[in-house]
Amino acid sequence: MVLMGGYCEGNSSVAQAWVQRGFQPCFFFTLVPAVLLSVCLLLGALQYACYVRFGRAMEPKYIPRSRLYHGQVLLSLLLALQPLGGLLWQVGRPGRLYGYMLLHACLWALSWGCAVALLQLEHTRVLAHDRTRGHGTVLLLFWALAFAAENLTLVCWRSPLWWWALEDTNQKVGWGAVGRGGGWGSRLAGGAAASRRTTSTWKDFRRKLRLLVPYMWPRGNHLLQGLVLFCMALMGLERAINVFVPIYYKNIVNELTEGAPWHTLAWTVCIYVGLKFLQGGGAGSTGFVSNLRTFLWVWVQQFTNRQVQVQLFAHLHGLSLRWHLGRRTGEVLRSVDRGTSSINSLLSYIVFSIIPTIADIVIGIVYFTSVFSAWFGLIIFVCMSLYLTLTIFITEWRTKYRRDMNTRDNEAKSRAVDSLLNFETVKYYNAESYEVNRFNDAIIKYQVSEWKVSASLGLLNQTQNLVIGLGLLAGSLLCAYFVTENKLQVGDFVLFGTYIIQLYTPLNWFGTYYRMIQNSFVDMENMFELFHEEQEVKDAVNAGDLRLEAGRIEFENVHFSYMDGKEILQDVSFSVMPGQTLALVGPSGSGKSTIIRLLFRFYDVWGGCIRIDGQDISQVRQASLRAHIGVVPQDTVLFNDTIANNIRYGRILATDQEVQEAARAADIHDRILSFPDGYNTQVGERGLKLSGGEKQRVAIARTILKGPCIILLDEATSALDTETERNIQASLAKVCAHRTTIVVAHRLSTVVGADQILVLKDGRIVERGRHEELLQKGGVYASMWLQQQAGDEGESKERCPEKPPSSKKGP
Repeated sequence: MVLMGGYCEGNSSVAQAWVQRGFQPCFFFTLVPAVLLSVCLLLGALQYACYVRFGRAMEPKYIPRSRLYHGQVLLSLLLALQPLGGLLWQVGRPGRLYGYMLLHACLWALSWGCAVALLQLEHTRVLAHDRTRGHGTVLLLFWALAFAAENLTLVCWRSPLWWWALEDTNQKVGWGAVGRGGGWGSRLAGGAAASRRTTSTWKDFRRKLRLLVPYMWPRGNHLLQGLVLFCMALMGLERAINVFVPIYYKNIVNELTEGAPWHTLAWTVCIYVGLKFLQGGGAGSTGFVSNLRTFLWVWVQQFTNRQVQVQLFAHLHGLSLRWHLGRRTGEVLRSVDRGTSSINSLLSYIVFSIIPTIADIVIGIVYFTSVFSAWFGLIIFVCMSLYLTLTIFITEWRTKYRRDMNTRDNEAKSRAVDSLLNFETVKYYNAESYEVNRFNDAIIKYQVSEWKVSASLGLLNQTQNLVIGLGLLAGSLLCAYFVTENKLQVGDFVLFGTYIIQLYTPLNWFGTYYRMIQNSFVDMENMFELFHEEQEVKDAVNAGDLRLEAGRIEFENVHFSYMDGKEILQDVSFSVMPGQTLALVGPSGSGKSTIIRLLFRFYDVWGGCIRIDGQDISQVRQASLRAHIGVVPQDTVLFNDTIANNIRYGRILATDQEVQEAARAADIHDRILSFPDGYNTQVGERGLKLSGGEKQRVAIARTILKGPCIILLDEATSALDTETERNIQASLAKVCAHRTTIVVAHRLSTVVGADQILVLKDGRIVERGRHEELLQKGGVYASMWLQQQAGDEGESKERCPEKPPSSKKGP
């Protein structure tokens, strides 16, 4: 059903004329038909009065029978009925029907109906003293105004409100393309944007090409630049060879027919075979020149592929923590894999397939027109134009199926990766069959889309074969006729057949090349989206390095929120003196870990300032800031590598001895030596072969090896048992000595020795002080301490039940 949605779209006003680089549709389609109807009614009424008073009706036998008149009437009636047909179309489609659409349809129909009446008036009546031929002034003025109104829409060419700027073809073929506009070109689109993008992959082609050209032209590498130029020259040589091969084949046939001398025939055959060797097996795809070009181009392809992958990899690492927390790893990896692999094929198809094919077509048209006759050039031109047009049209239509198949493929792969990464959770809840069924459903959806792609491909191939067959039939019949009329020789017929087959072979591949280019663009779209992901945290212009002197940390009136409407930190201010330990405690969600992330500059504050040694961290380079900070996170994820390399990640150039010393400080050295492979033990994906405590101690050793001046401990001992925790605390105390340390703790017993304790609640600091001071206040901290002490006593009683008191004699 169509809903009435007010007079104008988007709660706008008809008084608003110019919006978003063009006329507002509501204003335009209200003003134009009103002006046309006013001109037609007022001036038309005056003309009708003049014809009635000063004219007379013509006798039927004197009324001229003009085809132009009937064509004008028919066109005017079609234009009058067009917006009404659009209204009927809109009634059967979902969406809103605005008031100006109804008004436009009615006024437009009335104005063109009035024009038909004036045509009938001028055709059947004549003024007594009228000696002129043609139409009257009123009708000519009406047509001129209608034509000017249509061309006036060109000023809206860059406006997103008109149908030609809309990205969804479903909008273009709906109400907007049929019934909102009136006239010959201004068809406004309406309705909400559809959920699926069906824009042409050639949209923003220049932007995409600008992104690829720097990789195709290897800057700074003169050898590869010379290879690019040499490959271009080889491509031009192939075009010349493709012209001369049929010509020499024709000469051989004519010389055999005419009985030419043997040495002349042998020389012609040798030249033909030599050219054929350079060209290859007819299609120019396996010849010496083509193979040489392909071999040399491999180095350029490798350069392009390497540069794109490295830049994209660096870009992904430069994105903010917010993006990485929301990403789907399987989908990102699939997009990167498909995008980078399609770049080489895209450049090869455009440079060495599409451009040469078009050049061959132009050369063929010019050659046959000049050597044979214009009819042959016309046949080739019509056939090629029809072939290319149908190929492009059908391929553009197929694009939506390819996009849908890629989406389904991403979903299936992402679902598989997520399920495998969380295999422990799957087994905990006995959900193997559920995951298998979900993956099976995803594969079925992918295969449905895949079938649509294959079916539409079959339709395209049959259409191409039909066009090629008709063109070859027409040209061959014409050439054979000229041979029978002695206008051409037999060799000319052979030349035509050879050249056309040679031309049709790459042209037949043109459809494949075009489809591959379309598929490459579709495959690259997700990669381009990754390239255009904005970095949330950026270095300031001309930002310098952090000059760390003592390690004083200051938070001054800091406000922060992960999303609008929910502030995580509210006016947080504190200072940590050099060498001191600050503890952050409080309930979950109070903002403790957020302070760690802000100090490491995973996010930028929304208000206030964070300083280290008096320097605003937002004005220094992120790399220099993070080089001085070591973090032991709550959830440690290790690389699928050896234990030694995971510890060495803290300082890549560290020696084996330094790695072992860091492991001793983290109380894991003896445990590592108990493994069969020692420090060469593989930890598995995400470190799953190690226990939680072992992973945590590896992370601590990694931070110890880094040797930072500022240490951030985000519940670093939360996964450790009591005995190991005490050992780690002792090790951390040595490591953190003379270093500024911020500790996020859940167990209050681990921070009793902190120089300052901040108690956070709902993003605010509610208490601050040392352990003894906070206990004496009897506030939030004291309450948390009592609750944890009661819980620890309960656990101790469960582990060690009370024994009856033993009888002991006194002294």
